Amino acid sequence: MIKGLISPVLTPFNDDLTVADDLYLALAKRLLETGGCAGLAPFGTTGEALSVGIEERIAALDCLIDGGIDPSVMIPGTGLTNLIDTARLTRHAVERGCAGAMILPAFYFKGVSDEGLFDYFSRLIAMVDHPDLKIYLYHIPQVSGVGLSIPLVRRLHETFPDCVVGIKDSSGDWDNTKALLEIKSLITYPGSELPVIDAIRMGAPGCISATANLNGNGISTVIEHCHKGQWDDAEQAHAMVKSIRMLFQDYAPIPAQKALLSRATGDTRWNNLRPPLMAMPEENVIALENELKTQFGFSV
Repeated sequence: MIKGLISPVLTPFNDDLTVADDLYLALAKRLLETGGCAGLAPFGTTGEALSVGIEERIAALDCLIDGGIDPSVMIPGTGLTNLIDTARLTRHAVERGCAGAMILPAFYFKGVSDEGLFDYFSRLIAMVDHPDLKIYLYHIPQVSGVGLSIPLVRRLHETFPDCVVGIKDSSGDWDNTKALLEIKSLITYPGSELPVIDAIRMGAPGCISATANLNGNGISTVIEHCHKGQWDDAEQAHAMVKSIRMLFQDYAPIPAQKALLSRATGDTRWNNLRPPLMAMPEENVIALENELKTQFGFSV
C-alpha cells in the first residue's frame, strides 16, 4: 500500500507528439522528491493514457524505472478494451516491480453485466499469471462509460483477495466511495482531494489526485495532518486545497496544468497535447495564473 498522495503524472510530448522522456522523468522525480507525492500513477486519465500507444507506455515506464524511479511507488494504468493488450501491459508493470496496476474495465461495450466484467477480470488474472500481481480497479464511469458496481468490486476482492487489492474511485460520488471504504481490507483511494479527510477517517491511505502535478505539497499537508490525527489543522489546510481544485475544474484540467508547467519551466513542449485535446488559449492561461496568484498566492 502506498500511504499518502499519489499523482497521476501528466504525459509530456515533443513537438512531433512523441513522448518527451526527459520531461517525463524530470516531472516524476520532482513530484517524488519535492512535490509532496508518495507515489505515482503513470497513464491515468490525466496522463492522456488512451492517447498513448502500448509500445509507448512500455517504453515510458522503462524510462522512469531505468532513470531511477523506484517501481515500488508506482501504480501505472494498464486498462484497455481487450484482454490481450491489458494483460501485456499489466504483466510488464508487474515484472518491472511496480506496486500494482490500475485497471479500467473493458470500456468499449456499454451496458455489459457484472457477470461479464467479473469474467473479464478473472481471465485477466489468469492470463497475467504472476504471484506479485496487485490490481487496483479504476472506477471512472463518467469517462469510461462502464462502471464497477459495489457488489462486483466486493465479489472480485473476496474471490481474488491477493490480486484485487484496491480501487481508485473517481466517480465523484461520496456515497460510492464510502461504500467501497466499507469493504473489508479493500484499499480505496478517492480520485481527488475533495473528500480526502472523510476518506482517511474511514481508513483510506490517501488519495490519487490530478492536481498533485501542481499542488502536491498542499494536498500532502492535508493528508499528513490527517494521519497524525490533527483534524482541525487538516480542515484548515483543506479549505485552500479544495478551492484550488475547484478553480482548475473551471478550466480544462489537463491543458491548464500543462500550460502552467510550460510557463513555469520555460519549456514550450509542455503545451503539447495529442488530438483531440487542444492547448489552452493564452488568454485563459493568463486568467488562470492571475486567479491562482491573487486568490491564493499560488504559483507553480
